[in-house]
Amino acid sequence: MQKSKETALVWFRNNLRITDNTALTTAVNNHQKVIGYVSVPTSMFDLHPLGFIKTSYFRAKFLLESIKDLRAELQKLNISLLISTNELSELTDVCDKYTVSDVYLQHEWTRDEKEQEEHLPKSVTIHRYYDQFLFHPDDIPMSIESLPEIFTVFRKACEKHVEIRPCTPIPSTMLSENLLENTQGLPSLSSLGFKNHEPNPNTAFPFQGGASAANERLDDYFWKSKRLSYYKKTRNGLLGTDYSSKFSPWLANGSLSAKEIYWSVKEYERKIEKNQSTYWLIFELIWRDYFKFLSLKHRNRFFLIGGIKEKLYSWSTNKSDFISWIEGTTHEPFVNANMIELKKTGFMSNRGRQNVASFLSKQMKIDWRWGAQYFESMLIDYDVHSNYGNWMYNAGVGNDPRDRVFNIRLQAERYDPNSKYQNLWLQNTLF
Repeated sequence: MQKSKETALVWFRNNLRITDNTALTTAVNNHQKVIGYVSVPTSMFDLHPLGFIKTSYFRAKFLLESIKDLRAELQKLNISLLISTNELSELTDVCDKYTVSDVYLQHEWTRDEKEQEEHLPKSVTIHRYYDQFLFHPDDIPMSIESLPEIFTVFRKACEKHVEIRPCTPIPSTMLSENLLENTQGLPSLSSLGFKNHEPNPNTAFPFQGGASAANERLDDYFWKSKRLSYYKKTRNGLLGTDYSSKFSPWLANGSLSAKEIYWSVKEYERKIEKNQSTYWLIFELIWRDYFKFLSLKHRNRFFLIGGIKEKLYSWSTNKSDFISWIEGTTHEPFVNANMIELKKTGFMSNRGRQNVASFLSKQMKIDWRWGAQYFESMLIDYDVHSNYGNWMYNAGVGNDPRDRVFNIRLQAERYDPNSKYQNLWLQNTLF
């Protein structure tokens, strides 16, 4: 196929990798000149109206590490990455400066991402691709409008009828003259207003951002330690790096794709063993897909106080109660331990998240969106679809037909019977 002489810009957002990246590979296949672009606008680090920073130190650090790794991988392909801290209003100037004719990007549909795309100039042709899914939207056996409101119905239909697509191949290396000179360097954490933090020795996520670190983790969890074989038994753990796969931060910013994990599981099943645990990791990837499809169906209802069920509960907006939840100074030690872990590391177990979300929304009765927005600030693995989908689920305005309330004390007794986890995070805290 004859390549276009016009320049393509690949806009990286939540797809910070060169593997299984249809936007990047298609741009390279179609154009003689390709440049990458990523935006880290300083407004990401403004103060939220509720009093916390919009993007915390932990998320910022992980993002910068991921971008640094992406830049190095693109360099091997002779593709330059433009890294900007300006607002996205500059996109027209960028496209004009480099005479960009086509922009390639991952398809996003949530509010903030659609607003970002409004800054693209009308003069360019936009190419969007769904690379964040396990089940491609074109392959599921239902329309988005008729998507089931119960996960199990969706899962069974997709497991029966959908074949997972192969990963998109890494693009070929471009000619060295494709590289640009004097592109802006990676911003430092200090330039974004952060003081350096010493890594917390007790963090369950001591890993760096980027596809290289993601693949090292996958290699270790699957092939070296074979922890995948025990995933279902350990996934509700609270302490250490290996109770779960810890893939979610890399999945969230697209340093690793769901299909890459899926096909690695299938290889593991062929070469090592196939059991409930290997299936359960895929099961969790399907849950991740489901929240994405739900947001594709319901759009901005994901962010309304009544959620996708449009339920009219009476919500509190008591800021002092909310701050006690953030700071881990409530009357529930198990909630406090989880919130302190989040504050000090940017990470929290799945079990912890369900408990603190249920406590804030069902017992404190505080607007669940406040909790979702705090998680957006803090969590290294923040993903808009899973975050808001899970918060709605726990708040009773989403997809839980049982509308359950967690018994925090019983949860603590079951998952932290010797209080080892609580003692770890509460040891320097007085109540």
